[in-house]
Amino acid sequence: MKFFTKWLTRLSEYLITYGAFGLFAVALLDSTFVPLPSSADALMLLLSTTNPSWMLLYAFMATSGSALGCWILYLISRRAGARALNRFSEAKQQRVKNWIEKYDAFAVLVATLLPPPFPFKLFVVSAGVFRFSLLRFMLAIIVGRAFRFLLEGYFAVRYGAQAKEILAKYYPFIGLGFAVLIILYLVLRQKLKKPEIVTDHP
Repeated sequence: MKFFTKWLTRLSEYLITYGAFGLFAVALLDSTFVPLPSSADALMLLLSTTNPSWMLLYAFMATSGSALGCWILYLISRRAGARALNRFSEAKQQRVKNWIEKYDAFAVLVATLLPPPFPFKLFVVSAGVFRFSLLRFMLAIIVGRAFRFLLEGYFAVRYGAQAKEILAKYYPFIGLGFAVLIILYLVLRQKLKKPEIVTDHP
C-alpha cells in the first residue's frame, strides 16, 4: 500500500509538469477510481494562477478530462451491474437510485456541484448500474464540472495565491447555494404542473 501511494505521488508530480495536458490526465484519473494526491481542483488553481491568460484552456481541459473519466466509470459500472455498488451501503444505494429516478439529470448535476465529502462517485456508479440515459448523464456532468472549474479559474485569476484559501472557505456555500436553487426549481416545477383532466366517455 505504501509503495502504491508513493507511485501515485510520483505519477501526480510527473503529470503536473505537462501543464494543460497534465491537468486533463489528472482530471480523468481523479474521476475514476484512481485517487491521485494532487487533485484536478488544486492543479486548476495552480496553473490558472501561474498563467492567467490560459485559464479558459485549463478549464476546458479539466472539464474534458473529468467528463471522460466519468464516462469510463459509467460504462464500467454499467457492465459490472450491481457488483459495482458493493462498496456502498444499501441505504445510500437506494437513496441515490430514488433521487435519480425522481429528479433525472438534475440529481447528477447537483451531485457535481456539492463539495466533498458528498459521495459524487456513487451517483456516477449508480447512473451506470441503473442504466440512466448516457446523453443526459454526460450533459449534467459537463455543465456541473464546467461551472466548477470556471469558478476556480476565475478565483485564481482574480485572487492569485489566495484563491485556494478563499474557495476552501466559501465554495461549500456556493455549491450548496446552487444546489438549493436547482432543488427549488424542481419542486416549483412539479407543483406548477397542471393535473391532467380525465373525462368520462359514454
